[in-house]
Amino acid sequence: MADAVTSASPFEVQFGFCRARKVGSRILVAGTAPIGADGSTVAPADASAQARRCFEIIVSAVTELGGDASKIVRTRMFLTDINDWEAVGAVHGEFFGDARPVATMVAIDRLIDPSWRIEAEADLAAEPPRDFAIL
Repeated sequence: MADAVTSASPFEVQFGFCRARKVGSRILVAGTAPIGADGSTVAPADASAQARRCFEIIVSAVTELGGDASKIVRTRMFLTDINDWEAVGAVHGEFFGDARPVATMVAIDRLIDPSWRIEAEADLAAEPPRDFAIL
């Protein structure tokens, strides 16, 4: 199993980062924008649809690294319009309502692409195997 995964973001190669990386029992997911499989922005005027795409990419990356999205312990959401908070929060609840991670949602001035209304991050902390002992 790989320790890192990539996505359709054209910035990963250009800026030298990956979508997600597994480090021990942790999976860290980078800032994730609403980018479709073809590299274009998904639903430029729809914060809810963009949030859904961001969370789909996050869950896919976590799964590809052998993680379980129900073990996500922290999410961060960066919004370019704070008025989108309820729409984005509702989609967050659909994806992570059972896990109930600690979450941060903030408004920022802008993102790399002006059509992005949201960028999101996530951290997963998988539990060590049951036979794991701390000496």
